[in-house]
Amino acid sequence: MQPTHDTVLVVDFGAQYAQLIARRVREARVYSEIVSRTSPLSDLLARRPVGIIFSGGPASVHVDAAPSIDAAVYDAGLPILGICYGAQLLARDLGGTVERTGGGEYGRTVMTRTDAASLVLDPVAAEQIVWMSHGDAITAAPDGFVVTAGSPGAPIAALEDRARGLYGVQFHPEVAHTERGQDVLRAFLFDACGARPTWTHSSIIDDAVGEVRAQVGRERVICGLSGGVDSAVAAALVHKAVGDQLTCVFVDTGLLRLGEAEQVEDTFRRQFAVDLVHVKAADRFLGALAGVTEPEAKRKIIGETFIRVFEEVARDLSDAHFLVQGTLYPDIVESGGGDNATIKSHHNVGGLPEDMDFELVEPLRNLFKDEVRAVGEELGLPEDIVWRQPFPGPGLAVRIIGEITPERLEILRQADHIVVDEIHRAGLYRDIWQSFAVLPAVRTVGVMGDGRTYEYPVVIRAVTSEDAMTADWARLPHDLLERMASRIINEVPGINRVAYDITSKPPGTIEWE
Repeated sequence: MQPTHDTVLVVDFGAQYAQLIARRVREARVYSEIVSRTSPLSDLLARRPVGIIFSGGPASVHVDAAPSIDAAVYDAGLPILGICYGAQLLARDLGGTVERTGGGEYGRTVMTRTDAASLVLDPVAAEQIVWMSHGDAITAAPDGFVVTAGSPGAPIAALEDRARGLYGVQFHPEVAHTERGQDVLRAFLFDACGARPTWTHSSIIDDAVGEVRAQVGRERVICGLSGGVDSAVAAALVHKAVGDQLTCVFVDTGLLRLGEAEQVEDTFRRQFAVDLVHVKAADRFLGALAGVTEPEAKRKIIGETFIRVFEEVARDLSDAHFLVQGTLYPDIVESGGGDNATIKSHHNVGGLPEDMDFELVEPLRNLFKDEVRAVGEELGLPEDIVWRQPFPGPGLAVRIIGEITPERLEILRQADHIVVDEIHRAGLYRDIWQSFAVLPAVRTVGVMGDGRTYEYPVVIRAVTSEDAMTADWARLPHDLLERMASRIINEVPGINRVAYDITSKPPGTIEWE
């Protein structure tokens, strides 16, 4: 029986771009999975892939214990595409020569095609801008291979043995800086592998719905809603699968953004008709946080209080045996792919008790973040939820420096709303990874209405990022910053100064606490 989707495996040799390669394959509507280079070949072949991609990596093929793979993979009859280090490994394993260049080639490079015909470079012009990042270079191709391109720092920038379905490119087709890079990947996927483009948003939903129904049967399911996109899409998917068997639990900590609690309730109770338990626990959380100023102490208190509240609700839903969690594919990859049978921790706000013996339902575990957003749109979730920027589990508590009080929360909530509103008005919301306001634990002297003021400053923070591992401060237009500052000072009582944080990550973190 043919599987629902053709699979292309991305073998990870330690590349910073391994997940990006897998995402690019999926953008071509072909399902991809990331696997370790140490996985037994029998395990890889058991997944019935139609092709394999070797990722790049930071190592040199010349160092001791250089990352390698079972050489029997070359005789498995599967098309293989080696990228950067993956191309060098393929060339070396099959008898070619890889040499230290003493210099390397990094960044934007002009690659020149040879006269040899090429399957994977067929979409590429005679001269093409590509992105390189290598110190070693392939200097002699293995027997049976033809050289299809070169560059100033790579005598062999591309090579292939079409008869055996083996291809190597020294450049990175997966990065946006490489012109026609996606076309190179598509040529490998469709012309070399013969993959079917069946991995679509509607097929993702159909697959997830079927899997949830098969797992849950007629049992009851609970789902904790945070207001973020992951839990919202997970809940919408499970509701589509099992309908009124799902109960969603939304714990309003009092630490949410302006209008967030109302939006969650409106979306799930009224738009999707989900059975929703809305726990209004702001007084409980703020009482527990009274007088606390140390950041980690705040996080611990919020996590422990959330546990107690969720535990109480779960006891009232004693017939529920399944818990929905918004685990994403990168979480699985980065944790080594462990399959936990019972809940160990809540990915946002702290560990849930181990004696809450739920079986996990993880409808997003095969999806990247961009796929989650696309599925959310397909399911009809509001744009404000689907495209919401990341928000920390402890909420506004980590954006208030010092003690958290109802007064300081309201100041920050209003200022934060203005920042986000102006980013939306400027059409920049989807271009910015995160944009928000921070309330420091100091006051500053100001002059307003001919009188002296001594009030709080607000710091605006906006960053661009791909994955939050690193981030750069956003170069917002000065007139936009001016509008934000003017509105905050005029519309938010208690603020007399506005600053803009121009710290990148590293050295700073995105959040202040």
